[in-house]
Amino acid sequence: MTIASVVLDIKTRSLLSAYSYSVPCELAGEVEVGATVLVPFGNRPAVGYVVGLSSMLAEGIDETKLRAIEKVLAPSAFDETAAELALWIAREYACPAVAAVRLFLPPGSLPKARRLADGSWELTSKHLGKLENRWVRRAPGGEAFTPRADAYRQRELLEALSRGPLPLSELKATLPGVAPTLRVLEKRGVVEVFEGEPELVRPEGTTLGSAEAPVPDRLTRGQEAALAMISRALGRGDGTVVLVDGVTGSGKTEVYLETIEAALSLGRGAIVLVPEISLTPQTLGRFRSRFGDEVALMHSRLTPAERRQQWMAVCSGKARVVVGARSALFCPVADLGLVVIDEEHEFTYKQEQAPRYHAREVAAKLVRLRGASLVLGSATPSLESLKRCREGEFLGARWERVRMPERATGALLPEVSLVDLRGTHTEGSTVFSPELADALRETHARGEKSVLLINRRGFSPFLICEDCGCVPECPHCSSSLTYHARRHELVCHSCGSIWPIKPWPDPTSLCPHCGSRYLRAPGVGTERVEGEVRQLLPDAEVIRMDADTTSGAGAHQRLLERFDASRGAVLVGTQMIAKGLDFPEVTLVGVVNADTSLKLPDFRSAERTFDLLEQVTGRAGRGSKPGRVIIQSYWSTHPAVACVARKDRDAFVESELALRREAGYPPFVRLANITASGVDEARVKATISELGARLRDAAPRAGWQVVGPAECLRAKVRDRFRHHVIVKAPLGAELGERLFSLARGLGGSGVSLAIDVDAYEVL
Repeated sequence: MTIASVVLDIKTRSLLSAYSYSVPCELAGEVEVGATVLVPFGNRPAVGYVVGLSSMLAEGIDETKLRAIEKVLAPSAFDETAAELALWIAREYACPAVAAVRLFLPPGSLPKARRLADGSWELTSKHLGKLENRWVRRAPGGEAFTPRADAYRQRELLEALSRGPLPLSELKATLPGVAPTLRVLEKRGVVEVFEGEPELVRPEGTTLGSAEAPVPDRLTRGQEAALAMISRALGRGDGTVVLVDGVTGSGKTEVYLETIEAALSLGRGAIVLVPEISLTPQTLGRFRSRFGDEVALMHSRLTPAERRQQWMAVCSGKARVVVGARSALFCPVADLGLVVIDEEHEFTYKQEQAPRYHAREVAAKLVRLRGASLVLGSATPSLESLKRCREGEFLGARWERVRMPERATGALLPEVSLVDLRGTHTEGSTVFSPELADALRETHARGEKSVLLINRRGFSPFLICEDCGCVPECPHCSSSLTYHARRHELVCHSCGSIWPIKPWPDPTSLCPHCGSRYLRAPGVGTERVEGEVRQLLPDAEVIRMDADTTSGAGAHQRLLERFDASRGAVLVGTQMIAKGLDFPEVTLVGVVNADTSLKLPDFRSAERTFDLLEQVTGRAGRGSKPGRVIIQSYWSTHPAVACVARKDRDAFVESELALRREAGYPPFVRLANITASGVDEARVKATISELGARLRDAAPRAGWQVVGPAECLRAKVRDRFRHHVIVKAPLGAELGERLFSLARGLGGSGVSLAIDVDAYEVL
């Protein structure tokens, strides 16, 4: 008898492990690991995923009570290794097993079993339904067609098709009532509907000069050392992790490219992760320029149909290299030999929703299971990675580090100067110090480019009444509202609520508390910086990149192309512009306020600030002309700021590690944050108090610490009150399983529990 371990897809049950079912003889050839099956559960059918097959019953299971699989709904989507990794993710990050298994399913597959009239069952998808075999594209010669000004339906349809062919079903879903317009344009020869398997959807090309990756005439000594170390790791095939610690502009991408080329020559595939979608136009262009159509792209800005196509190309073997964000890690790359995580220090590699995994840790486990190698690259490696490399081993895997101290082009690192802002404020002063304002003028006059970093979007982080001191807050969240001057709106960046308002000197300015007209915008955001640059340099091309300007499809690429093509342009942005971008004409980088993230009540705030400053300084002077960096700060003596100016990363690392060791924070312990939330604050408090008591009773004495419960810093979000408890545990402790077990049965009655193991966000 064959026994199948099945993870059930039941939303109302948090199941950490799999259930056992027998495999009927008539299904023996269909039931495979990775298959989607229909099984009985209680008195109703349920969808499940096969994660293991065995000829022996597990201990404690009664053979007479074993129930049988009823039907195979979909063929295998993943193999035994992926199943093992999924169950590890569930245990490690305290999430239901099905949440981890879903990571490995084809994009768009949130399956639901539907009973048909004849009694049989069919698997449907919430997002895509049955995959459409009819597609729509612009017809050859149809590009010359221009819709009338009032033909908004035609414009919408043509805009949707501007990025490439789309499934007919998706067009009908996203543009309701589009069918008559489609028929009209099809008759005119503007669009065409075709059947059959479409070509792989390729995002449109880019004009960015930095999206090419020509083979260099020679490598630097640092690059040669990195390639030699990675080559040895590939040869061992034992899950070795290699940290490429290279200064900005040191040619880490070329190391990745040559390493992948070596893996492909061995018949093995590769996955490359980048932390920001804004990096994909350049990154994807570089990899496609070297490997052509063997490269697939995976990230959240693609439509479900586009992501599914990319996934299918990988599954079929057409694409052997996958470039993308976190989700690319779960693509079914055949014979995976290499995983590359660029800018490995970035906190965006930590998933914020369940399963709350960290891509670096999952990748390290994945390469051990696949007999592959992991390459981590950064100019500011995380403290976790640096500590593991110093020790040479972590959880049974070898960790090695290679340094690349020189820029690949021979260019010098930029000169960095600090401007202390203390005592400089005067009435009517701008956000720019005289030093930075002069540097902007001079750089623009020479026709060179500038980059300005301010890690806050909007015009001002808040409004304040000068009579009563009131700061308007969101009634649904415990956070102040950000003022967006261009739209004259107060916006909550937690829940998205919007209120129209105009501050002083507009005559309609009105304090919501006392009615005073003196409601002013004192802070600084990207929108205000953009406005002041336009006043300072009226004839300059000013491009702003933040969450507001990059929300549309392809917006990142279009904005970067504008910046690349404009002489003397200025790019204003948040942290998304601080990393990975390579523009040789940028000779000036200005940091408007280095202290934005430094004052957050978070033990990682200093590390994040140092990383951000170090990364953004690397955008300057990457070409033949020297670069200059001006950092404005009210706390210029803080190590996170001062060490950047001195180019002394080692000093910052030693200082920060000493503080973390003394305070008992990662990378010396594991840290979990368990948050209870709900609309009834009394129930939230009762739930988190009960969990805190359970944790204290069950926690081992040595090396464990329970902190709280307490109110979260963001005490209310979207009308839900939030309280949390923090657990510290020794490295290597099986924290996830213990927390999942202790939290079982809590919650409910309108209270949700979120367990975040190895937490990066504790606010």
